[in-house]
Amino acid sequence: MEFSAFATSTDSAQPPPGLARPVLALWHAKKGDWDAAHKLVQQDEGEKRHDWVHAYLHRVEGDLGNARYWYRRADHPVATGTLEAEWAAIAAALLAEPTPR
Repeated sequence: MEFSAFATSTDSAQPPPGLARPVLALWHAKKGDWDAAHKLVQQDEGEKRHDWVHAYLHRVEGDLGNARYWYRRADHPVATGTLEAEWAAIAAALLAEPTPR
């Protein structure tokens, strides 16, 4: 799925089918459902893509200490830009990867 189509999909009531779990978590985060997003990334803790989204979610929550922990686990620098820019950067990067089976 292209990033623009994914971003537009957040205007819909339901996510597009077949999204990888960390991308689905970003979809829920954009819709304002932090709890659903967090539950999704918790399912695969230790997988760097999930940990990166996990870091973002704790940044959204305002828990920067916890966010820093997850950024380290994800091998990503702590984000300092806007939450919107970070959401877009993570989504674009994950959507550019081959979909895991």
